Amino acid sequence: MSSVYDDLQHALAADGPVAALDRLISHLRDVRDYGALFYALLMKKRRELGVSPIPTRPANELPESAHAEYEEAIREAGRTVGALYLEAGDIPAAWNYFRLIGDPQPVRAALEKYVPAEGEDIYPLVEIALHHRVHPARGFDLILDRQGVCSAITMLSSVDAGLALDVRAHCVRKLVAALHEQLVERLRIEIERHEGKPPEATTIPDLIASRRWLFGEDHYLIDLSHLNSVVQMSLHLPPGDEGIAEARELCAYGSKLSPKMQSPGEPPFEELYRDAGIYLRVLAGADVDGGLGHFRGKVKAMDLDRGTLPAEVYVNLLLHAGRTADAIKVARTYLTDADERQLSCPGPMELCRRAGDFAAFADVARCAGTRSTSWPACWPQTRQHP
Repeated sequence: MSSVYDDLQHALAADGPVAALDRLISHLRDVRDYGALFYALLMKKRRELGVSPIPTRPANELPESAHAEYEEAIREAGRTVGALYLEAGDIPAAWNYFRLIGDPQPVRAALEKYVPAEGEDIYPLVEIALHHRVHPARGFDLILDRQGVCSAITMLSSVDAGLALDVRAHCVRKLVAALHEQLVERLRIEIERHEGKPPEATTIPDLIASRRWLFGEDHYLIDLSHLNSVVQMSLHLPPGDEGIAEARELCAYGSKLSPKMQSPGEPPFEELYRDAGIYLRVLAGADVDGGLGHFRGKVKAMDLDRGTLPAEVYVNLLLHAGRTADAIKVARTYLTDADERQLSCPGPMELCRRAGDFAAFADVARCAGTRSTSWPACWPQTRQHP
């Protein structure tokens, strides 16, 4: 260390401060002391600006004429040091600098390509990717790949509300695929053990067809809490999503389990696997009228003392099926008195607004009364009578 200081002191005496700073910067790059390099780069800039090279006071106390140039120097130093850390494979250290300058894209790109080593602690990467929203889908994939379905379900449940719809769909799709793969593998093993040869079928419906012995009173091949959770999550997949087919296969398996293996659900999914399978069938565009009729019956039998969720689910399903006019009618019939901010579907006033039917909007508002709480948060808190 003394030789480094001696070298810098010699450069300062012989060639001046600029040469000494350049020598310091070069040395810090060579020894990969990138944290110190960041401050050395700023020291050089402060010297160029004619202010104290040692930042003993806040940067905003620099002369106003120097603010813009110094802020750009901070951004440039951050990019330089962040890039060096990325080259070294240290994403968490790089993130400290890219976060400082508000530029997550290089870290996002690095996360996309990064393959953690065996036994490497992935949680610093998950923290950046998922909790800092740099690349939530990649953060979820790391959890699923390294920690398995159980940890992935727990993680997704804890952050679900804050995820963009496309990211949430990605996470649910990956969970469905992982559980589907696990169940297919176990079914094939069980069938081969029982029948003495591997089955030719590759889908869950084909594997379980004509094999009632797979569903004894206490018999199941997959963690039932995982199956229950993933099927419920699959209801949030967008219409036509590629994960719906495998989710329907999971429902086909679950619906054949003995009643004691199926936990009772909440309306309108009292029989979770049967009802969810029908819901997903509509999302897949198969037997749409039959599926809508199934949930229409749930609405007609709805017990208002237990809430309006059956109507909310039906409204969403109608919207997914492109039946907007029917969705408005159902919402006006069953949800007019509800606080639209608390609904799991667009309320009647929001649906009328989307449709541009402001006469209907005013009529709904009149029926709902004058409570300000019935107005959607996105709508002005004023009433306009027709």
